Amino acid sequence: METLNHKEVINLLLQIAAMLIMARVFAEIARQLKQPAVVGEILAGIILGPTILGTLFPEFHTYLFAANPETTNIALDGFVQISVVLLLFIAGLEVELQIVWSQGKNALQIAVASMILPIIAGFVVAYAFPEFLGVNINDRIVASTFFGLAISITALAVVARVLMDLNLFKTQTGLLIIAGAMIVDVLGWIVFSVILSLSESSSGGLGVWPTIGLTLLFTLVMLTVGKGLINKTLPWVNKKLAWPGGLLSLSLALCFLAASFTEFIGIHAIFGAFIIGVALGDSDHLTEKAKEILHQFINNIFAPIFFVSIGLKVNFIESFDLGVTGVVVVVGLLTKYYGAYIGGRFAGVGRKQSIITGFGLSTRGSMDIILGLIALEYGLVSDSLFIGLVILALVSSIASGPLMKWAGNLKI
Repeated sequence: METLNHKEVINLLLQIAAMLIMARVFAEIARQLKQPAVVGEILAGIILGPTILGTLFPEFHTYLFAANPETTNIALDGFVQISVVLLLFIAGLEVELQIVWSQGKNALQIAVASMILPIIAGFVVAYAFPEFLGVNINDRIVASTFFGLAISITALAVVARVLMDLNLFKTQTGLLIIAGAMIVDVLGWIVFSVILSLSESSSGGLGVWPTIGLTLLFTLVMLTVGKGLINKTLPWVNKKLAWPGGLLSLSLALCFLAASFTEFIGIHAIFGAFIIGVALGDSDHLTEKAKEILHQFINNIFAPIFFVSIGLKVNFIESFDLGVTGVVVVVGLLTKYYGAYIGGRFAGVGRKQSIITGFGLSTRGSMDIILGLIALEYGLVSDSLFIGLVILALVSSIASGPLMKWAGNLKI
């Protein structure tokens, strides 16, 4: 088995140290400015990547991130892959099915409407102007569908934090937004996984229809039988094994097993991690303290590595296209907002509540960035379109809080 040599080990350790230090510094700056940590972490990656460090100090950037592309960079990519799997795992932990059920068909109508309008509009724009927007013209239908899906996603973790800051989390409107975001997450990842299995760029798997069938079966089994088995097993784990070590190690093992299964059948590993997270997080025997330990462990170690790595992928100055970014931001914000607003009105929700819900579900963040990065790796989108999606995520994350606060003060 090949191993890293002395210099490559040093290089890898320096890479991870630089990424964690920069991520922490800029996450703290973002927090002081009352912005999500992800904003600072992405900015840290842009500074460390070819955009800033590579331009101002090219030799140092080459030494740190491009000296050993066949060894150290592959090892670092392994860390990034594990990071994104764990990110989706804790995103799944945040999905509380009882909240979804409590909001009933209203949340379902709003969630579906908030996805359908962006997906249709995004598909039409990307299919009509593939070269301008930067979607893969050889995989045109799949790439166009992906773009529509990418601008339809809501960042559950970010919107939950914004609602808490506005003291809306436990209100009827807040619960409606959270339930809608949870439904969007589940539907979005199922659709995205199917899209990837249809892509000409995908490799492996068992074929399109077996993959789709196994994906739906896996989702159904994990959210019914699997959830029941987890619920019955957790009390024994909590009682017999060292706490929290036993619970943490088995939880992560389940996460990686589910991720490896979905990767095997031709669906991205993140989908398996997300679904097992939903099944585990919905258990009455997974305490809030255990969830908090998992969140702290992943959000402060693995999440920064992933978000910093975004800035290492592309040059945000050379690949920036104002036209593409403008289309992505305008189409993304307007279609998502009006989709949720129209869905709320059709569901019988009041105008003011529908406006707040529209702004809430327009919040992007880690999820659509993850979608964009995977699509970039699969060759479905160009660097400029990926940058547009990142900027959409940043703009919507920053603007959603003030917009919901403004809407809450409207006299309607």
